[in-house]
Amino acid sequence: MKPLDGIRIVDFSAQLPGPLASLILAEAGAEVIRIEPPGAGDMLRSYPPLVGEESVNFAMLNGGKRSIAIDLKAPGAAEQLYPLIATADIVLEQFRPGVMERLGMGYQTLRALKSDLIYCSITGYGQQGEKTAEPGHDLNYCAESGLLNMACGADGAPVVPAALVADIAGGSYPAVMNILLALRQRDRTGQGAQIDIAMTDNLFVFMYWAMARGFATGEWPRPGADILTGGSPRYAVYRTADGRYLAVAALEEKFWQNLADVIGLSAAERRDQEQEARTRAAVAALIAARPAAHWQQALAGKDTCTTLVATLEEAVQNPHFTRRGLFDGQLQLRDRQVPNTPVPLAPGQRDAAPVRRYPELGEANSQLLAARRD
Repeated sequence: MKPLDGIRIVDFSAQLPGPLASLILAEAGAEVIRIEPPGAGDMLRSYPPLVGEESVNFAMLNGGKRSIAIDLKAPGAAEQLYPLIATADIVLEQFRPGVMERLGMGYQTLRALKSDLIYCSITGYGQQGEKTAEPGHDLNYCAESGLLNMACGADGAPVVPAALVADIAGGSYPAVMNILLALRQRDRTGQGAQIDIAMTDNLFVFMYWAMARGFATGEWPRPGADILTGGSPRYAVYRTADGRYLAVAALEEKFWQNLADVIGLSAAERRDQEQEARTRAAVAALIAARPAAHWQQALAGKDTCTTLVATLEEAVQNPHFTRRGLFDGQLQLRDRQVPNTPVPLAPGQRDAAPVRRYPELGEANSQLLAARRD
């Protein structure tokens, strides 16, 4: 039995934050019913890369779910969904504040249908505040929170993050965490909950160390100048002779001295706190003199907290990850299989099915619309 067997989620969200949250819950056993617009459905259904006409992006976020296609703006649409919602444990939505109310499915309305309903909203800026109606995407939320300013390139300009930090770490993961807490609270009290997930709010925790300095001293960290923003030679990325890169995170003295021994850094240049720029230049010159393969061999087993920067292709083929089973689960497309999304659940807490499928648009309409739980 999986931890969330018997839990039903009606998911009105789209694209990434909400669908990833409901995927994690589905992997833990919940039944997830996606509500999509008729015709094209969730816009991710047409988003590349495609296998034939099927979006791998959509498939990787929606394995094991079900789909209802309905025009939420059509007269009577909300009333058509009320019987289904009355059987649900969780409603997940990702519209701008006020939209669900206008559609006849705000929290108070749905709570009247089911008093113990857990109602989770994911937005950029939350349900209240000056910016609630402002549109945005991951990059906007990173910029607004100050996180984007923490990492800059050689020209001093902020670097676009490769990871969708706000969507996933600020949206999907807090939604899952708070939904699970609300389920636990419901077990004790019998009461549901309204959960307000603001992606931008949830980015500040990543800068706790920077806020500690700023609030305590009035000196706010600057990009390229502080220990975790590129100022320290102990926490930096260095180019090798063959154009690869080493990620150095030798913050502790023992790791720093081990690294200095391996690369041949002089005693004078090891005193980095007195001369960060000089030490960094010396480390860069030494690492740049040898190819990546040399450094991998020289650093092996030396406890330096130094890692070759892998490509994603290299990472997914790394025996450490493959032997841990990260990519064992498969998604069935019409004519081929692709690895399932490696969601952050312990193996014993997730669906062990070797192959999963994702829903065709509206495939559950006839079975679930105006239907009650068996």
